[in-house]
Amino acid sequence: MFHFLLRVVLTSLFTVWTDSHVGMRRDLKLQRKTYWTLLPVTESLSSLPAATRGTQSCLKSLKSCSRIDEQRCEFPLPLKSQLLTIGADLPLILPPKLGGYWVDPPLQRLVDVSPTSSHYGFVPECYDIMERDREAKIYHKFFRSRYHHSFTAVDPALGHLVLSVCLEEEESKLRVILRMKECSLHGAFSVSLFPNIPSAVELAKMLCDRVTVSKFEVVSYLKAPELITTFDEHRVSPNFKFGVLYQKDRQFNEEDILSNNEESEEFKELLSILGETIQLQGFTRFRGGLDVCHGQTGSEAIFTSFHGREIMFHVATKLPFTDGDPQQLQRKRHIGNDIVALVYQEGQSPFLSDIIKSHFLHCFLVVRRIKRAEDTSETAYQVSVTAREDVPPFGPVLPDPPIFTDRALLREFLLTKLINAEISCYKAQQFSRLELRTRLLLLEGLHAELCTRSQCMMGDPSIASLPSSEGPRVVSEGSGGFIENFKRAIRVRSHSFETLGVPRRIGGSASQRPKAEKDGEGDRSPGPLPADSLGPSEIKDQASPQEDT
Repeated sequence: MFHFLLRVVLTSLFTVWTDSHVGMRRDLKLQRKTYWTLLPVTESLSSLPAATRGTQSCLKSLKSCSRIDEQRCEFPLPLKSQLLTIGADLPLILPPKLGGYWVDPPLQRLVDVSPTSSHYGFVPECYDIMERDREAKIYHKFFRSRYHHSFTAVDPALGHLVLSVCLEEEESKLRVILRMKECSLHGAFSVSLFPNIPSAVELAKMLCDRVTVSKFEVVSYLKAPELITTFDEHRVSPNFKFGVLYQKDRQFNEEDILSNNEESEEFKELLSILGETIQLQGFTRFRGGLDVCHGQTGSEAIFTSFHGREIMFHVATKLPFTDGDPQQLQRKRHIGNDIVALVYQEGQSPFLSDIIKSHFLHCFLVVRRIKRAEDTSETAYQVSVTAREDVPPFGPVLPDPPIFTDRALLREFLLTKLINAEISCYKAQQFSRLELRTRLLLLEGLHAELCTRSQCMMGDPSIASLPSSEGPRVVSEGSGGFIENFKRAIRVRSHSFETLGVPRRIGGSASQRPKAEKDGEGDRSPGPLPADSLGPSEIKDQASPQEDT
């Protein structure tokens, strides 16, 4: 009886251990020659009393059970320190078992990454910063300084349209911009092509043959160029915020990484490469959602200016630490709402692409400090990148091998790569859908604002005069993130519809509407986002007043 009970207990203890051990060895072996040396199950069991060795056959039979296969996890996080010992140089990043991420450089290229190689990085001239929207400033460049007209219409199929037309007499060109919910179309036509200046409808159809409206309304509001410029450039921002994580040796889960408080001298050195340490209290430049008044997000942060752009880093070790909270939500509410994060590794433990659970984080840059064989006093940094599979590749290209010895060159590369990573992440499916919705709401707000103020300008008695102190309520340039743009777009839309006397559409059941209006949710939250885009914690965090910049 005693042997039977002991066998049952040992079976339950070792089933998950053995199954995870075998599955992990099989998967990692396909990606690269063994990075991990695991303790064999037979060696572990051989140290047990003879009466318990009979459990091996029971474990083998249970391993083939479908329920065990369904419950298999990619890495048994609580057992890593007991099961894994480092047997060779490990890559900086390991992709998840279920895929969904790409890694650069690929694991196949890491067979021989020698810190003694003489080819380190490229020249900084190769580090080009991507443009978020190449045509965003066409209106400001070619229209604002010239006499031009703007028109509005609502197409049955295309929705709201805003058209701008400018005659460049010195070059005999007719320049046209048509703004639609999907995109803006721009064209320049020679005046010699037309015996007479075409109508607004004809010009719109020349840019898009799907236009079906028969008439455009002229915009007579004197400050219309300001509103139009703000809409066109709502995707252009000189401000960026990135997360910074500190991964110590043998840390394999989110809780351990976010719980680090002490900063090593090596980590501090990397932070000094990224930017300068600033005091948050009273800080007047771009703050990236950090509290600069009450100290609720810590007292220090890392900030830098880079080629006309301002960057705030959300460093995990500098954000508030909460005792008794293993998830460290005060830290994750900032880093988890960033789109790109940098990870500094101390030791040989690789970073798993999906180790940080977040709806927003789409890309990680991982940096590991290494020593050169011929000169141990000189420091070198190895860099690797991982991103979700729907994020397009972005520059600058990693050198081969991906190692940097020059601090200035490393800073230039990392900051350029971080900025380009965020811009590229916006093309991922989740963000592209949200951006399309943001643009639609902003276009609706712009159209309503232009129509209302033009009617007031013409003295339409059916429209009450707007207060003179009421300025344009379109998103301001450089707000510091398109999530903030989305929240402001909701406010713009609500304000514009109220001005026109159109009732607001509030989602949800009738029982929820009075509460939403009472609590003022339209002024504090980003509105109903797609269900697969945001989780409850992200929605709550984005609605925080500290996120406004």
